[in-house]
Amino acid sequence: MPRIDSFLRLVAQQGASDLHFHAGNVPIIRHEGELMSLPFRHLSEVETSRFLLELMTEEQRADFEEKQECDFVYSIEGVARFRANVFVQSHGLGAVFRVIPNQCPTMEQLGMPLAVKRLSMLNNGLVLVTGPTGSGKSTTLAAIVDEINKSSERHVISIEDPIEFLHQPIKGVITQRQVGEHAESFAGALRSALRESPDVLVVGEMRDLETINLAIAAAETGVLVIGTLHSNSAAKAIDRIIDVIPEESRDQVRSTLSVLLRGVISQHLAKHASGEGRVAALEILLQSYAVSNLIRENKVFQIDGYLETASNDGSGMQSLDACLFRLVKQGDITVDEALKFANQPESLKSLAAQLPED
Repeated sequence: MPRIDSFLRLVAQQGASDLHFHAGNVPIIRHEGELMSLPFRHLSEVETSRFLLELMTEEQRADFEEKQECDFVYSIEGVARFRANVFVQSHGLGAVFRVIPNQCPTMEQLGMPLAVKRLSMLNNGLVLVTGPTGSGKSTTLAAIVDEINKSSERHVISIEDPIEFLHQPIKGVITQRQVGEHAESFAGALRSALRESPDVLVVGEMRDLETINLAIAAAETGVLVIGTLHSNSAAKAIDRIIDVIPEESRDQVRSTLSVLLRGVISQHLAKHASGEGRVAALEILLQSYAVSNLIRENKVFQIDGYLETASNDGSGMQSLDACLFRLVKQGDITVDEALKFANQPESLKSLAAQLPED
């Protein structure tokens, strides 16, 4: 048994999300978003190398020696699976292990609004799931795939790096491919996927021009494409796609996105008011005539303001601040926690001050 298993077992038992294992430091876990040092000695360069290299396969070691970093999934039977990233840093080797729960969460368990469920029922178009690192994008994506799997007879092709939640087919067919193991790149897997009769394409990360172009092209063929991006808001996610496109093609892409984009889910994780667990604060942008026009006319900067006015019109759209206020009103998060994420903290603070005290 690799010696690092004892640390990983502790992470899973404590309900933590990550283990940071770096030469030159003590092992650290992330629990409810906070870093906590473990009562262990500072790891030496040699010791850390032994801990990390012994759990890697020969192929993973070869990949690591070539690239100086390596991504893979490591499993401890009966405990959990872990998404691992091993890398070189100033004091030697380092690694971060992210816990992958054995069971895929449902939309109901995550508290997802009906608008998100409706997006999973679409037959075509482009849906984006965005947020900063560690905001739960992969978990939301897995819940959407689970909903599609349970509710419709469709072929879902999921391209991931690495594969996290494992889906067993229920009503349809689920094909999960891992970049680096089953395909050379996201772009290569996407090209291949279009020849594999997909109904739904899930792209773990739309990280470069080629992948973004192929995802848009796939959506144009009538497939539902669901992809993730690193961004802090729905508007910034759209901007990021357009900014990657060469200048001479941007007008065409704006026009295409105005038709194809069905929705953007932008999320942050806030601490629950009880101190236990975290709550997803969602900004939800849905397709409408106004949204399509703002994208086509290069006025994406006006989307934040539009979302504020659309949050109470019954469409299912909501701004981040509207969601944060609702979570405060329900007692799910504190005002101080909400203010950390708010786009307009002073306005949110004023609204929260009008709430009756318990």
